[in-house]
Amino acid sequence: MSDLSIMILCGRTPRHLHVANRLCENARPLAIVQETGRRLTAKRVKARLKPSTIVRKAWRWLRDRRRYVGGGEARFFFGDDTPRLTREDLLVQVPYMDHPDVTALADRLQPDVIAVFGTSLIRGPLLSKGRLGIFNLHGGLSPQYRGADCTFWALYNGEPDQVGCTLHRIDAGIDTGTLIAYICPEVHEGDDELTLFWRGVKDSADVYAELLDRLERGESVGRPQPNKGRLYQVKQRGWREERRLAAQMDNGLLRGLHLPKRVRWFTADDEPAAQAKAH
Repeated sequence: MSDLSIMILCGRTPRHLHVANRLCENARPLAIVQETGRRLTAKRVKARLKPSTIVRKAWRWLRDRRRYVGGGEARFFFGDDTPRLTREDLLVQVPYMDHPDVTALADRLQPDVIAVFGTSLIRGPLLSKGRLGIFNLHGGLSPQYRGADCTFWALYNGEPDQVGCTLHRIDAGIDTGTLIAYICPEVHEGDDELTLFWRGVKDSADVYAELLDRLERGESVGRPQPNKGRLYQVKQRGWREERRLAAQMDNGLLRGLHLPKRVRWFTADDEPAAQAKAH
């Protein structure tokens, strides 16, 4: 167990709670910060009432309701237990992660590490906090798969070997910070998008905890990303893309496939060209 102090910024779903709990097990947690959502203003209401925005948000709501209905994520990460934070006493709620209260909290607590998973984008002064840095768990292999729904896009592109997560330092870009580790889960015939995504997150929780041990030992981890790769946005995934992937899966995209769990740590000695793929 690491003796590093940690401030955790995370989402509210079972997968986010699982990662937060795993980090709490392996460090000295000082606070767990979650977002409640920005206050609605007239400008924000007007933007949300645009027809294109309404259609996009309605489609995503229907799609996610269909994908997540039945409590499958909760069972995957917590079994028969109710998903919850093991350190609810440390919970701090803010409207959004760039809120001044979060930076003020970091200034007061002076954590060794700030660990992020499943929050809104962080772009302000919080990026410079944390004695050893601020890190993020991203649900895709950066830089080839940055942004949203990266497990979906790896499968859509016919690259099930590129399903996985990235641990990286956070900078002002979107999933562009220094690479720390790739975590690719097992992939088997019969898997689906959500199972692969959840499996990748569960494997990544252990690697995230291991990062704290490595930082405490003073190991040099991380290497800059070799290129900008590709950024996938929520609006790119529509009904046609859903139908195409469904057909690919039905036609045997994963047939006969049995890939083991793969973890790759990045160091300053890695060749830049080798970062383009996780092997």
